[in-house]
Amino acid sequence: MKATIRTQGQQLTVSEGDILTVNRYPNTEAGAVVEISDVLAAGAGESFKVGTPRLEGAIVSVKILENKRGKKVIVFKKKKRKGMERKRGHRQELSVIKVEAIKV
Repeated sequence: MKATIRTQGQQLTVSEGDILTVNRYPNTEAGAVVEISDVLAAGAGESFKVGTPRLEGAIVSVKILENKRGKKVIVFKKKKRKGMERKRGHRQELSVIKVEAIKV
């Protein structure tokens, strides 16, 4: 069974057992179970359902495997002939999740 979910500003198509990296869930630790109720479509074969905009009563349970930080992204700005240079770095907060169950 597959499901299309909306979580942390992204739309993802998942199936049971998938391991994904998404933006960090606030106030959670590794081992926590999060239920995502924003399911846009779910099912398999003939029983596939599409929500308008989401399916009522459908829930996807995910387990947080770890919270980590992504690779460093360097933002470098320069204006030619002005002597202006700015260098800043950023590391995104991420959660690695595993899809446990899809309930339609």
